[in-house]
Amino acid sequence: MHIDHAAHGPVLRAGITAVASCLPKREVTSQQLQKRITTASGLSLPARMIERVTGIASRRAVTEGEYASTLAVRAARTALARAGLAPYDVDLLVFASATRDVVEPATAHIVQAELGSRAHALDVTNACNSFVNGIDTARAMILAGRARRALVVTGETPSRAVRHDPSGLGQLRDGFAGYTFGDAGAAVVVEAVDRGGILDVDTETHSEHWSVGGLFGGGSRHPRGDEHTYFHGDGGELREVFEKVGTSVLDRMRQRTGLAWSDFRHILVHQVTVPYLERFVELTGVPRERLVVTVPELGNMASATLGVQLDLVHERLRPGDRVLFVGLGGGVSIMTMVWEKA
Repeated sequence: MHIDHAAHGPVLRAGITAVASCLPKREVTSQQLQKRITTASGLSLPARMIERVTGIASRRAVTEGEYASTLAVRAARTALARAGLAPYDVDLLVFASATRDVVEPATAHIVQAELGSRAHALDVTNACNSFVNGIDTARAMILAGRARRALVVTGETPSRAVRHDPSGLGQLRDGFAGYTFGDAGAAVVVEAVDRGGILDVDTETHSEHWSVGGLFGGGSRHPRGDEHTYFHGDGGELREVFEKVGTSVLDRMRQRTGLAWSDFRHILVHQVTVPYLERFVELTGVPRERLVVTVPELGNMASATLGVQLDLVHERLRPGDRVLFVGLGGGVSIMTMVWEKA
């Protein structure tokens, strides 16, 4: 367990001052996806099975020549423009994503080369919690005096890790969680603020479950071989793990901050499937009307999910409005972040 009271008195606070997201233009419906799978594999599947099981009707997917960095750069340029900043106004660039362009070097350098700046650039990766971890890293470096203004970006292209030609029902089940994936990018500017800002951060990690699901290729365990370039995992088992872990991190946040659900204008939560989201509401008691629901039309966008949700509501937020981020990531980790618009 890690707890961080993020607002350290009146001296300095760090907050999000600009937000943007990027969705690829290509839309892939669940019907199109299922047809591709059945055509390639020869399997006979019940009509609209993927949509009925996941509640996902469509998702976005990159095309040839589009990469994780492509989506991150597009979102970054929009965020900088909304903030009235140039790339050289940023002295820290964090690429925070489960997806990378290459194993080495850090994808942050590819993003920075496209933007044209000289900021300290690094990658942060922690499955679907990567983007929130990146924001927290930027916040910590600003509070420590190591950075003045940070640009945190993510680009997720999990559609590239989906197996479209399973050899049988076993492979279909093993890779089924991949059929929830959608591609997206997001970016935020993080800098010192006079009021509001990031008020509270908490994390809980249960690493004994790291093997429940993931993309296991490209590292020293499986440096080569196509089999390890596909997402493997049991979505039901992963859901059981999160339910077993429970709501303690949310309970601690509410007790520590004294905030009730009604104190948040919006509650942004990582979304895998519609049934998973409904179960989250049931377990936590979070009012559904405070959620920003994206999964039916955009699927599971990995770490970009919360960034896309924030971009959808950011323009309507007023100073003093609070937003709760709830991250759920393979590994397994749960993360909360309370942010107040300055």
